[in-house]
Amino acid sequence: MIRAGIVGGTGYTGAELLRLLMAHPEVEVVAVTSRQEAGRPVSELHPGLRGYLELEYREPADAGLEQCDVVFFATPHAAAMHAVPALLDARVRVVDLSADFRLRDAELWARWYGEAHACPELLEEAVYGLPELNREALHDAQLVACPGCYPTAIVLGFLPLVEAGLVDPATLVADAVTGVSGAGRKASVAMLHGEVSESFRAYGVAGHRHLPEISAVLQGVSAAEVGLVFVPHLVPMNRGIHATLHARLDGSLDLADLQAAFERRYQGEPCVDVMPPGSLPETRSVRGSNMCRVAVHQPPGQPQQVVVLSVIDNLVKGASGQAVQNMNLMFGLDETLGLVSPGMLP
Repeated sequence: MIRAGIVGGTGYTGAELLRLLMAHPEVEVVAVTSRQEAGRPVSELHPGLRGYLELEYREPADAGLEQCDVVFFATPHAAAMHAVPALLDARVRVVDLSADFRLRDAELWARWYGEAHACPELLEEAVYGLPELNREALHDAQLVACPGCYPTAIVLGFLPLVEAGLVDPATLVADAVTGVSGAGRKASVAMLHGEVSESFRAYGVAGHRHLPEISAVLQGVSAAEVGLVFVPHLVPMNRGIHATLHARLDGSLDLADLQAAFERRYQGEPCVDVMPPGSLPETRSVRGSNMCRVAVHQPPGQPQQVVVLSVIDNLVKGASGQAVQNMNLMFGLDETLGLVSPGMLP
């Protein structure tokens, strides 16, 4: 059995990670940490785990994390980077769900996150945990940077087009909406039901922290300079991301060509579903699942334009499910182990 520890098990991603690992046949969760909740049963904070997990929260320093095979960090940014080096020295493998190791450029990270990186030497070592892009590197990874939720939906939507040079990468536009759980489990006036319900708004238009991550990943597969406009939006639902992606085609391609390109790129990918032509994927179809569903369109009368629709559950494929998928690959397991579950309806 893989002995797993979770640092920061009080938020939504920590709860989702625990839910998934409780059903994983090859994992035993041996430690869950929280400084504020130390000594409290985990199932008191996450009642859905009652009867499945009998552990109490422990202080990180007293949790025996160095005895684990893998440690997941479900913490806010700038927390994992202070603890990861010691765990790597103890030969513990790490999957970080925060943003601490997603960017390779320490100066760029500091500019977007407002402080110097604590261990910049590890940025090059970390493997970006998008299996559809870095599957082989994940097998031997000691440190995995799990992608953000918006980057997962957007990169998977653009990847077949940018990677194959089918679009002008300077023309990328991503309009994406997320449910309120994307903001985390914290007290915030902006996230109150009365503030969010029956409303729809953009945010981060002047610059969102996921922008450099998305741009860097796409630049890594592009032969030309990437230009990306990214506008996130908040909608009154608990889970889900819907990304509507636009680009200008670099050549003469019809919808059949584009459909074939997506089907070819994602053939055999267990967690990406390329839908039939004309499909309109819904966030509810992936709720609770580790699946990304994509559909490709061409606007009528605009043969040089392509539109891609991409949907994920922000807490599963956009966070904890993808983290488990990464762990499976790191330990030589079937990457879908513990993750085969259809979307929850209604």
